[in-house]
Amino acid sequence: MASFPPFVNENDIATSQSIGDLINRATPFDKKYGCENWTVAFAPDGSFFAWSQGHRIVKLVPWAQCLNNFAVDVDQNIINSGNPKLSRQNSDGGQKMKPCEHTIDCGDLVWSLAFGSSVPEKQSRCVNIEWHRFKFGQDQLLLATGLNNGRIKIWDVYTGKLLLNLMDHTEVVRDLTFAPDGSLILVSASRDKTLRVWDLKDDGNMMKVLRGHQNWVYCSAFSPDSSILCSVGAGKAVVAAIWV
Repeated sequence: MASFPPFVNENDIATSQSIGDLINRATPFDKKYGCENWTVAFAPDGSFFAWSQGHRIVKLVPWAQCLNNFAVDVDQNIINSGNPKLSRQNSDGGQKMKPCEHTIDCGDLVWSLAFGSSVPEKQSRCVNIEWHRFKFGQDQLLLATGLNNGRIKIWDVYTGKLLLNLMDHTEVVRDLTFAPDGSLILVSASRDKTLRVWDLKDDGNMMKVLRGHQNWVYCSAFSPDSSILCSVGAGKAVVAAIWV
């Protein structure tokens, strides 16, 4: 049975109401395959909201801007709350840019989204490589997009720049999840019946292939301390892995 954190009053859930709509612009292709909005995601620090708009497009919007557009009186302390270490610098080591809206063309239908944020004290698990293409040891905010063609593309949230193109799945990447410990370990779940583990601080090196499922894999999730990974697939199969 699902449960909420202690600070959430479950009685308030029943009285919740819509505060606004994000509407995609109409296009001549909206009646055709590929127009579906499959997934949405919040950045861990609440700074950005991402949604797939169909036809391989992802919109990245500063969440405070959304709230202003909805004309909702929200405490600015809540909007700006979160870990103050997150997102101070981009992948080139420069100062954090002011949040701005980005429209990203991912090149194929987008099935999954996940934000990942790093912290300097979490080093790559690969200890044998001294040089890395990207300085992911710095504070960082990334967006991972899982595509219909099996690819995973990693973007710099503040610039909209493509950083990595991960290619190993052979079917749709149905779900993405980052370890919550700031290590930038990414797990992808796919219709090719596998989960794959990527170390983004090691330039996207694929660390492991997990093959416990006999059918499509739909979703995965880390425990809060990043020590256990659980996944669910077709046939009501749930697989749990101890993370080492």
